Amino acid sequence: MRVAVAQIVCEVGNVAANCATIQTMALRASEGRCDLIVFPEISDTGYDMHAIVEKASTWPSGPLQLLQELASGLGIWIVCGLSEREGDGVYNAVAIVDRKGQLAAHYRKAHLFTPAGEDRFLKRGSSLTLTSIEGMQWGIMICYDLRFPEMARSLTLKGAEVIVVPSAWPLPRINHWCTLLASRAIENQSYVIGANRAGSDGGTEFCGSSRVIDPYGVVAASAPEAGEHLLIAEISKTRVTEVRNSIPVFRDRRSDLYTL
Repeated sequence: MRVAVAQIVCEVGNVAANCATIQTMALRASEGRCDLIVFPEISDTGYDMHAIVEKASTWPSGPLQLLQELASGLGIWIVCGLSEREGDGVYNAVAIVDRKGQLAAHYRKAHLFTPAGEDRFLKRGSSLTLTSIEGMQWGIMICYDLRFPEMARSLTLKGAEVIVVPSAWPLPRINHWCTLLASRAIENQSYVIGANRAGSDGGTEFCGSSRVIDPYGVVAASAPEAGEHLLIAEISKTRVTEVRNSIPVFRDRRSDLYTL
């Protein structure tokens, strides 16, 4: 499978401009013969709590509708971090849209980042999301979720071969970003795809460094810290099987000694 990762710069609160960026990157991925493109966390509103709450859209209207039109028009899967309004609540969510423009899966961020006040503005998701994309099982996480190895392991034990992490990870913790992505890939023998923001929202500067890491921990594609970039990498079920057979971690686990 040929995947693209869009490292983008957003304008806080300017949903129309951010949707135009999403459209441009999706077109580039299609021109690059990609099967799928991944966008960062909260790509529609930018990462600002007040802007998210003010500009969040109900689904399937707004940016999700654009994703569906792009996916069906280009014949490409789209994984994108979006705001989601439901009733009187707002979620930090990810939409997975298939080649026909249908919403194939949906994830709401389970671990809200309390230092940024996410818990004061947003509602918490309450379930894990695993979905089949082009014959591979994908588990979905968002940014801060990456710090919880139990979540990635739970997704893997449920069958995940790819873990995708749309993020708005800040520059001061760039070493954590790179280390945690590699750790989740190595310990779970799964592909890990980190789609991170670049630029800055208010006082928060993001570290970019989007990357695709293979099940052995090899960086298959990576972006620099700054600026917009489109990464393209090949991933395969065969590579997952090869790595898991070479070091049989899941066969050798001592589930009699520890549980999730």
